[in-house]
Amino acid sequence: MSRAEVTPGTGMTGETGETGVRSETGVTGKGSAEKAVGGAPRTPSLLWSLGLFRSELSVTFRRWRTLALLAVLAAVPILVGIAVKIETSDGGSVSAGGPDGEGPAFIAQVTNNGLFLVFTALAATLPFFLPMAVGVVAGDAIAGEASAGTLRYLLVAPAGRTRLLLAKYATTLVFCVVATLVVAASALAVGALLFPLGEVTTISGTRIGFADGLLRALLIALVVAASLIGVAALGLFVSTLTGSGIAAMATTVGLLITVQIVDQIPQLHAVHPYLFPHYWLSFADLMRDPVYWDDLVRNLGLQALYAGVFGSAAWARFGAKDIAS
Repeated sequence: MSRAEVTPGTGMTGETGETGVRSETGVTGKGSAEKAVGGAPRTPSLLWSLGLFRSELSVTFRRWRTLALLAVLAAVPILVGIAVKIETSDGGSVSAGGPDGEGPAFIAQVTNNGLFLVFTALAATLPFFLPMAVGVVAGDAIAGEASAGTLRYLLVAPAGRTRLLLAKYATTLVFCVVATLVVAASALAVGALLFPLGEVTTISGTRIGFADGLLRALLIALVVAASLIGVAALGLFVSTLTGSGIAAMATTVGLLITVQIVDQIPQLHAVHPYLFPHYWLSFADLMRDPVYWDDLVRNLGLQALYAGVFGSAAWARFGAKDIAS
């Protein structure tokens, strides 16, 4: 079926973005795709599954909403860099980050080395901007298709609910990586433009070369991306509970804000280690020499636990969901 061919039973053409049916997934009309030629069930192939994943990536990253989210994330390091440059233009200094500081972690070191703007930008965006963007994409994954009326056509053979859910989750994980790298790349470019670059002084006080510092910045970006897999699974689960994309996105972001608030209440310290954002800023331990791995491992283990629990819940809910649109 070509992109311009009308899909049987839908009245819509092939690749139509958010409201149509994507031809490269192999999806056709409801009646015609239930069985292959001769009435025999069609067996999904690995190539077909990769085509479904590729289609989901294409649709997700072509949406204006996705591009707007990435643009906002890219703008945050620019604003932080300009603010630091203006504040230090008269020879002053910025407030150090941390529990008693006024700025994000590493912000005091930005004027000495622009590479620290990468760490500062990730510390500034991780508590809210990055998880909010991931929550929007994940929350819209299933509910958005249902509200657009395309979900039932994506579920006909050989797609299947499990394959579609995995493709949606994998697409959200790719967005986690892309969003994090957008923040890091924007911060590195602004840091190189506004501030000097050179050897990096670690939190432990030792000095490492710029190349080593750049490698650690990349590793930190990947750890930050991995810190978002719990939010992605939570958003996907919420997306299976409703047929409204807006409701799913709002609920996911609301839950994210609620958990963040709970994590800041001292009286609830007993539950803090079990909340998915509790160890998010542990990526700073990668800037120690030697690296402190304890909280990093706890963070990754906690994210894997949330991904397993909410991913399984999403699969169970989606498998039993009555698809009416």
